[in-house]
Amino acid sequence: MLLSDEERRQQAVDSLHILDTPPDERIDRVTRLAQELFQVPMVSVTLIDRERQWRKSEIGLGGPEAPRKDSFCDATLRRGGSLVIEDASQDSEFSTNPFVAGDPHLRFYAGNALHAPCGEQVGTLCIMDTAPRVLDQRQRGLLQDLSLWVQTEMARQSELDDLAVIQRTLRPRSIPHIPGYTVAAGARSAGDIAGDFHDLHRSDRGLRLTVADVMGKGMGPSIVASAVRAALRTAPDRPLSRAVNETDKLLEEEIGDLNIFVTAFHSELDISTGQLTFVDAGHNLSFVLRTTGDQERIRTDGLPLGMGLETAHQEAQIQLNPGDLFICSSDGLLDLIDLEAGEDEIERLFRDTEPETAVQRVLNLAEAAKATDDVTIVVVRCDS
Repeated sequence: MLLSDEERRQQAVDSLHILDTPPDERIDRVTRLAQELFQVPMVSVTLIDRERQWRKSEIGLGGPEAPRKDSFCDATLRRGGSLVIEDASQDSEFSTNPFVAGDPHLRFYAGNALHAPCGEQVGTLCIMDTAPRVLDQRQRGLLQDLSLWVQTEMARQSELDDLAVIQRTLRPRSIPHIPGYTVAAGARSAGDIAGDFHDLHRSDRGLRLTVADVMGKGMGPSIVASAVRAALRTAPDRPLSRAVNETDKLLEEEIGDLNIFVTAFHSELDISTGQLTFVDAGHNLSFVLRTTGDQERIRTDGLPLGMGLETAHQEAQIQLNPGDLFICSSDGLLDLIDLEAGEDEIERLFRDTEPETAVQRVLNLAEAAKATDDVTIVVVRCDS
């Protein structure tokens, strides 16, 4: 069934997920600026929603919503997206309007349509006064510029909602309980969304553990990260090396020309033996703290995924004994401590510390340092 223009417009409003949300300082800034620039008592960023007009931001109107019927903002959309009424009391169409004849006794109104990302008109930025006013061409252009600013902020908020969905898929819903082991993990995004991810889930032998880091930040790397996570999880019974090599080939075929590389540590812990089998694709940010006091950094010559060099990634093994602590992080950890300067920082952060406490310590360090890179950390202790 074909949708009417109004049905498509309403779908666009709903898809923004802005209706009935709390005030947003980014949009409130534009509202305040509009009031200052035009010296008007009333300003509103309004979304037209079925039978009402709902205000994401407003000054001087006394509340977040009003009826849609007879509203100037609705008329703005019906008029094609721009409406200026310099003296409504002298306008044949609007002189009897209830917002003119009654509260708030409007005389002046100027509004421009706000558009959803696909072009539908969803609302307005408007300025109003109870006295007649004249708006020259320069001022009309300025109001249009402010409208585009609000439109950009609303689109950004919608994008952030989409990013939040992607971000949610990149983090385990819960940490699996593994008998004989204590597992902890956490992540801090430097921006709205991370290019890192960690994945923890039960397998036939025990625990599949992955930490990966996509070069770059933002929407693009996060989408790549989501695809890599899904690819490594597909056919979970595959050998680790096969899963990594097939993912490497997929990246090269699909985005090889974009020069987006992925480092990854993909592993499986056999909980009956304590053997951790892994493939390290250029990651080299894993450690084992032994109960003997020794510290081992796991290094391989594996290359990052997506480089297109057709080098097969190989499996390797390490043994975890009772009391040993395994640590794997993203390269955001390098911004917080100097791994090349010695082993003291790893000892300080992780030795003789509960895994959950160690993870939180790293995340707190990243927060305090206002780290500019994403930080992901996974810690596994062999208890018995």
